[in-house]
Amino acid sequence: MSCLIKTAVVKLIAPSQTGKIAACTFIQHRNIQGKALRESLPPPPPKPHPFDYVNKDYTWLKSLTDRTTHRMDENSKVVIVEGPCASGKTDFARCLAIDLGMKHFPEATMDIHYCRQGEDLRQFNSQIPEDTRTFDHVDFNLCPTHRLAGNFQIMMYIARYSQYIDALTHLLNTGQGVVLERSPYSDFVFLEAMHTCKYISRGVRSVYYELRENTIEELLRPHLVIYLDVPVDKVTKFIQTRGYKHEVGGQALTQEFLCEMDRVYKNKYLRDIATHAELLVYDWSGGGMVEVVIEDIERLDFDQYTERDDPKMKDWRFPREVEWADQRMKFTNQKHYLMNLFAIPRIDVPELITSPDDDYERRQVIYSHPKFEFLEGYNARANDTGLLFKNKMPKYTEYM
Repeated sequence: MSCLIKTAVVKLIAPSQTGKIAACTFIQHRNIQGKALRESLPPPPPKPHPFDYVNKDYTWLKSLTDRTTHRMDENSKVVIVEGPCASGKTDFARCLAIDLGMKHFPEATMDIHYCRQGEDLRQFNSQIPEDTRTFDHVDFNLCPTHRLAGNFQIMMYIARYSQYIDALTHLLNTGQGVVLERSPYSDFVFLEAMHTCKYISRGVRSVYYELRENTIEELLRPHLVIYLDVPVDKVTKFIQTRGYKHEVGGQALTQEFLCEMDRVYKNKYLRDIATHAELLVYDWSGGGMVEVVIEDIERLDFDQYTERDDPKMKDWRFPREVEWADQRMKFTNQKHYLMNLFAIPRIDVPELITSPDDDYERRQVIYSHPKFEFLEGYNARANDTGLLFKNKMPKYTEYM
């Protein structure tokens, strides 16, 4: 990072716990090591090559020869970087991931929903009804009270949920730790701030929490959360300095909205996540040094959380190898099942409902485009391969 100001550190770490679990094949623990510490120690034993989880399923038969725990080391951890808008999370998370030898996942965006087969669905906005158009963070900042704002926040939670599954899949199949900017666990902070500022209705809030309750327990909580704390008045200055037109000239990031985000972060999210993960909180109003954070991370003792009933690190205590394999198979092979958990029928919130006529018009416009003529993987115009060995799929418009 470019900032060289050493910052004060506040650690919110639970007292040490005692006791051990007997007869455990493997408990994923040990302390995280930065680059300098790793280079000063003898090289670790070689690990298996990363499993090609993008193109292959991890099957039960494969689990007999490819043990998940054989890939794990002290840095096989999920690290989340949190903080208010414009606090420098991206640069910090990227530098942190490089030093720890982890994979960096930038903050999830609506591109997960709108960018398909090399095309951006936002290009069709001028041709389709307003209620069926795309709506991303730029649109939200410009008009936070728009009818689609509630749907936007629910889709953002889905995007973060999808990305978090990808991160867990990567960790379990390669052994490489991951660093993410924000997570589905903290997404409700935005939801609460939006509701307080009357950007969304009580009905949208109800649907959101019903979806969250139905999905969040399927994930594994992070090992470590790092919160970059910046006072609201400085957040406002940072937003002005950053100079994004949709933020500076928008209507969403008001003083009330930013204050509510700060309150929910500190009074709800951080208090809850600290019972399950290690938590480090830094005064980041003047920036900071990644090296200082690395030193603090290396001092965290993950070995102490082995008590069977201890909630901290509980999600990562699996007594048998087969349980690690089950988790790996779930996230690698069953993402479609996890995403289907969002299919909760709610027809009592008008702003989340699209009329059949508008949706039909939208589909006619989008699926008439050559790139969307056939299902993904079956379209020669989208440069899909192996079509000779696939059954020809009907056109999207034939379903209408």
